[in-house]
Amino acid sequence: MTTEKRSMRVWDLPTRLFHWALVVLIALQFATAEFGFLTMEWHYRFGYATLALIVFRVLWGFAGSQTSRFGEFVRGPAAVVRYLKASVSANPPAQVGHNPLGGWSVVVMLLCVLVQAVSGLFASDGIDEDGPFVGAVSNATVKLATRLHHLGETALLVLITLHVAAVLLHWALKRDNLIVPMITGRKRADGPVPLRFVSGWLALALFVIVAAAIVMLSRAGN
Repeated sequence: MTTEKRSMRVWDLPTRLFHWALVVLIALQFATAEFGFLTMEWHYRFGYATLALIVFRVLWGFAGSQTSRFGEFVRGPAAVVRYLKASVSANPPAQVGHNPLGGWSVVVMLLCVLVQAVSGLFASDGIDEDGPFVGAVSNATVKLATRLHHLGETALLVLITLHVAAVLLHWALKRDNLIVPMITGRKRADGPVPLRFVSGWLALALFVIVAAAIVMLSRAGN
């Protein structure tokens, strides 16, 4: 006996805003660094904004709504293997939030963007562009940060490509649209038990605190 699918709330507004704001900021940073769109000063500003978003998302991963919490979607290797086996079965399991494999992709993406944002603060092209905190660290640290920043750009492009491909394959093979729910917050799913959501005011308070800290950091780097 199958449970009739119904429209249910899956993603809260803070998580959705984070997702699409990060998409825009990464695109803008790539455009400023590789195509000369705006100046590098804007690249640094976008980098600070990205750092604020990532720190907020980490905090929201512990204090946020059910589907946004790391404890809800980060599972061990055994759970990932079980999910992969079940996915190729005749009756693949329905997932409301992130599946075990997708959960790890979120963690890896967050770590990659965090390393990219932090390394950019200390990176230098050796000619005319220095990160805001290059003068505060040794040359060895600058070289390491610069190398990480360049490697991180490639890694991030690979991760984004894999993410987009996974979303499209999920749509094509399972007829499960993951894009619309990340816009509207709702999807049709089997959900007899309502998910737990945290007030958006808490998210706003957390983000204001994080943004204020990043602004102070940016002023220290000027």
